[in-house]
Amino acid sequence: MQANIKANNFELTPAIRSYAEKKLNMLDKYLGSVVPISCDMEVEKTTRHHLKGDVFRAEINLELPGELLRIEKIEPNLYKAIEKTKDHLARMIVKYKEKRQLR
Repeated sequence: MQANIKANNFELTPAIRSYAEKKLNMLDKYLGSVVPISCDMEVEKTTRHHLKGDVFRAEINLELPGELLRIEKIEPNLYKAIEKTKDHLARMIVKYKEKRQLR
């Protein structure tokens, strides 16, 4: 899946980009024959006012024919936030495909 990946408030390293692309490519098996219109991923280090370490946010917007699937997760670990958004989006894709088959 071709995705636009963007980072806010920190540098998007090749390792983070590679990890995010790998997780997004895992969603292809759930999509099957459904061709996504667009896929945007944004990872962000939230404001610097937290007293106990960093807080990261990962968001995925996946535009499919007839619907926009949007997931956002906030975690203290960036990789865990990316993983959770991928898992939740996989469940939403399955529901989307089930709804399409009922029509």
